[in-house]
Amino acid sequence: MSFDPSSDYPLGRRRPDLVSTPSGLALDEVTLDALRDGRLAWDDLRATPETLRLQSEVARAAGRPALAENLGRAAELASLPDETVLSIYTALRPQRSTAEELSAWALKLEELAAPSCAAFLREASEAYARRGLLAQGEHATV
Repeated sequence: MSFDPSSDYPLGRRRPDLVSTPSGLALDEVTLDALRDGRLAWDDLRATPETLRLQSEVARAAGRPALAENLGRAAELASLPDETVLSIYTALRPQRSTAEELSAWALKLEELAAPSCAAFLREASEAYARRGLLAQGEHATV
C-alpha cells in the first residue's frame, strides 16, 4: 500500500506499519513493558530518518514548506553520531566559527550524505557574514 501524505497523517494512528524504531521494532512493540523487559533500548525512542522523511512529506502536503525542509534536514542528521550533530550546533553559534570553518562543515556534511544540511550551513555562513557574526581568526571546529 502506498503512502499518501494528505490522508495518512498522523502516521502512528493511520499508518503505524510505516513507523519503526532504529533497531527495526514495530511501533506497537514500543511499550513500557518492552522497556522494562529489556526488549527496547533507549536508542529505539529516537525518530528514524525514514519516519522524518515521511513527516516531511506530510508537512509539504499540508502547505508547510519550511517545516518540510526542517524535517528533511532532521532526517539527514538522524543517522549522524550525536557528537557530530552537537559539534555542528556549536559551530553555528554566533562568533564560534569562521566562514572557512562553516564551509568545511558543509563539505563534511556533503560527504556524510546530508546535502540539505550542507546548503543550510552555507546559507548561515552568508547570513552571519552580513551581520558580523562570524568568528575572526582560526579555530578548530571540524
